[in-house]
Amino acid sequence: MNTKKFASQADLQEKKTSFIKLSDNAYAYTAEGDPNSGVIIGDDAVMVIDTTATPVMAQALIKHIRDITDLPIKYVTLTHYHAVRVLGASAYFDEGAEQVIASRGTYELIVERGAQDMQSEIERFPRLFAGVESVPGLTWPTLVFDHALTVFMGKLEVQIMHVGMGHTKGDTIVWIPSQKVLFSGDLVEYDAAAYTGDAQLEEWPHTLEVLRAMGADKLVPGRGPALLNPAEVNAGLDYTKEFVTTLLSSAKEAVAAGHDLKAAMAHVRSHMDGKFGHVFIYEHCLPFDVTRAVDEARGIKHPRIWTAERDKEMWHALQD
Repeated sequence: MNTKKFASQADLQEKKTSFIKLSDNAYAYTAEGDPNSGVIIGDDAVMVIDTTATPVMAQALIKHIRDITDLPIKYVTLTHYHAVRVLGASAYFDEGAEQVIASRGTYELIVERGAQDMQSEIERFPRLFAGVESVPGLTWPTLVFDHALTVFMGKLEVQIMHVGMGHTKGDTIVWIPSQKVLFSGDLVEYDAAAYTGDAQLEEWPHTLEVLRAMGADKLVPGRGPALLNPAEVNAGLDYTKEFVTTLLSSAKEAVAAGHDLKAAMAHVRSHMDGKFGHVFIYEHCLPFDVTRAVDEARGIKHPRIWTAERDKEMWHALQD
């Protein structure tokens, strides 16, 4: 196992991107398991939800937008703080961006660990951080909300909400109530592993049920294909719930049995590999996932900060 390359350093094959119209105003930008983005085109402006990892990588999404509208991209909304989601934000300033919107929890996490996360993720994802030299630094929100914010893009109402913790403590969703289109960020994944290295695993299933109760007709997950009808939406919610509950329950069993981290990893694999071992980014995520799940099972409520150094120490300890 010790020949396995760190995180996603071996993942160098470009993914095919898709720009899919979901409704009169909403679009999904997906890429075969890479991080997704969302686009809302209102009457007078555009909103981008998650920015891609670098300004260079963002240009492909901007081209799709410019193929259908010349309205200013006035709003950039961050579903959470992870670098692969936020460091492309500066590309949109040239396209009219006036506001970078984030939850209070996301802002606090950027303050606390944004710099460490930036270096950590750049080293984990060399392909996604193509053009990393174009990143001017951390992305700082200009508009921070505590629970909910409503933006009217002309007559189109867009609700931006923090409805609960899961993938991080600051997770943000974007909802178009008139069209029942939901952008979930990494609270929901489909056909891809859930990265839980900074998660609040105990709360995550409840947050998923809050999303389910919204009754979305269409949902754009953090990774995986856009979910295009209520049955697919529920399948995505069920998939994510099974992933995070299996992970945490297995980690709790391992901790109760007195296992060290390596033995806990083997125990979690015995429950996870058969269900999820084939999905995108599973082998990258699982060491981080197990480490966080064991921490939470041991009572460490606030996730420990990942640094580039800690990443590699953990990774190699579990691969040998």
